[in-house]
Amino acid sequence: MNFEKWNEIEPGFFIIDEERSVNDAQVLTNDAFSEKWKVYSKEEISEQEKLFKFQREWFLDLYGFDDEQHLAKHLRNFKYILDAGCGLGYKAAWFASLAPNSKIIGIDFSSASYIAYQRYKDEFPNLLFAKGDIAKTLLPSDSTGFTVCDQVIMHTDNPRLTLSELSRITSNKGEVCCYWYRKKALPRELLDDYFRVNTSEFSKEELWELSREVLELGKMLSNLKVEANFPNLPSLGIVGGKMDLQRFIYWNFLKCFWNKELGYATSLNTNFDWYSPVNAKRFTQTEIEENLKNAKLKKVFWHEEKACFSGRFKKL
Repeated sequence: MNFEKWNEIEPGFFIIDEERSVNDAQVLTNDAFSEKWKVYSKEEISEQEKLFKFQREWFLDLYGFDDEQHLAKHLRNFKYILDAGCGLGYKAAWFASLAPNSKIIGIDFSSASYIAYQRYKDEFPNLLFAKGDIAKTLLPSDSTGFTVCDQVIMHTDNPRLTLSELSRITSNKGEVCCYWYRKKALPRELLDDYFRVNTSEFSKEELWELSREVLELGKMLSNLKVEANFPNLPSLGIVGGKMDLQRFIYWNFLKCFWNKELGYATSLNTNFDWYSPVNAKRFTQTEIEENLKNAKLKKVFWHEEKACFSGRFKKL
């Protein structure tokens, strides 16, 4: 792999095209994730590990792997593995442990990339990190084997172009893994758009306070333990059925995340993750398929949930 267009700051940590200008929306989005990961990285390791364990297990479902051993066997087919939008680097470190003979690269546009580097630099010799834009990696074409963009592409300025970039750098025998937010019921979409516009003017302190408020609402609704058989409202895109009141409001009207098992800090960060980034696009399946066609990618594995679409893709 040729990293000559990257600027190595410390052994195993790079800056990609540091002087390139980006628009205000992406700058604000990067700042939001820098804030989120900076705060979360200071939580107790036991609290963080609950999230990391959940994310590792969910990753297997999202991308079609039976278990960790199945993923490990698959990863070892690839010399270079990229975690595009790596955050605190826990998935990149996981890949490094599962495929010790592969080179793992973690890229993130936020300051989390350096936090990840400091955390793992002495643990995995096959792991490196870079701070930069996954929509403009400056990596050679056809250079990566397994390219992962998990829960990230919707936070880029132009997800369509970002997917094309990930396809460009992936080899013909490689795979691209990607996850997209799914569009939800009309009231939730309208409120999400309203919040996206108005919270862009919030200070960090105001964003954390908003996140705490909606967390407490979600927690209160959950503790009510009210379950009902809600009606279908197809004109609003609301799918009814028997469910908890908190989940009905969460899916159809307002994101108010609360998960007792994951804990308070993770629930708070999950709400902050939603309300703070300016870039947080949602997609229909048709829109994703158009982006895949533009990127010249075909489905190998496809997965759907109420919250998302995900899959593995090869070049046409």
